[in-house]
Amino acid sequence: MTQPSAISRPRFDVVAIGNAIVDVMAAASDDDIVALGLAKGGMTLVDEPRAHELYQAMGPAREISGGSAANTLAGLAALGASCGFIGQVAGDQLGEVFAHDIRAGGIAFDTPVRAGEPSTARCLIFVTPDGQRTMNTFLGASQFLPADALDDAVIADAAVLYLEGYLWDPEEPRRAMRRAIATARAAGRKVAFTLSDAFVIARHGDDFRALIEAGAIDILFANEHELAALTGKDDFHEGIAALGPKIATLVVTRSEKGAHAVSGGEHAMVAAAPVGHVVDTTGAGDLFAAGFLFGHVRGLALETCLGLGAICAAEVISHYGARPEADLTALVAPLLS
Repeated sequence: MTQPSAISRPRFDVVAIGNAIVDVMAAASDDDIVALGLAKGGMTLVDEPRAHELYQAMGPAREISGGSAANTLAGLAALGASCGFIGQVAGDQLGEVFAHDIRAGGIAFDTPVRAGEPSTARCLIFVTPDGQRTMNTFLGASQFLPADALDDAVIADAAVLYLEGYLWDPEEPRRAMRRAIATARAAGRKVAFTLSDAFVIARHGDDFRALIEAGAIDILFANEHELAALTGKDDFHEGIAALGPKIATLVVTRSEKGAHAVSGGEHAMVAAAPVGHVVDTTGAGDLFAAGFLFGHVRGLALETCLGLGAICAAEVISHYGARPEADLTALVAPLLS
């Protein structure tokens, strides 16, 4: 473990802690979803035997490195940001795939490999013709990220520490993230957190509300359903009004209805960026966060940050997979000119 030193200018724009997952994606019909007993459009945690069962039931599949925070970093790196990732893989083939892909994207990744069982995490994603993705996640090695695997100097050397709500569920990485928050705040860095899913809030909402009340989170990402789950307010605008004053920057996405942000008393909103055809909504929130954070670390206006997020989200839902395929720098250039 390396101790942090006094740093005036961060090496990284964003360092993220999240699940190190390989996505296994295949097209499916609505009948397939029903036959397999899946919750369409949701994310369900599964054990390794269920993961094998679902994989056997899949049609032809594509393997693409994923994980919510890692996807966000992929978008940030594609935009030109300097990024680092902290996450746990096992010493197996999927672990090698994940490590190769994230490093090939220009993202620093030096978390030591975990020996033995369980295997590297995977998310089995069934994509229906309407573009909805039904995710079944085996967390595997990713849920055993220990606090002593963190490099404190790397965390202190990032303008923003970005944390994935999904990884708050297992106890070991939760301890690691608490330590990372303390390290970032001691270094005077910002902490960003994505709520990830309503089921995470149902299990750990009290933790999240306590972090917010303590001022430990500077930037909070949520969708409108997560906002309602966290605040207990079914009305979107009431939820914004209740939570906005407690967070330095609150960002809430609403799918095709656009996105809102509240920061320092300023309230901005943007419409969803146009998409010719929605192919797969996997990663929309992840890439929205990428665009927003890219603008944020460069000190751009709140509405511009939202616009960057909307463009990145529109790109990723236009194709299979949760990482960008088009040139994001070219797509956002008109907004930055």
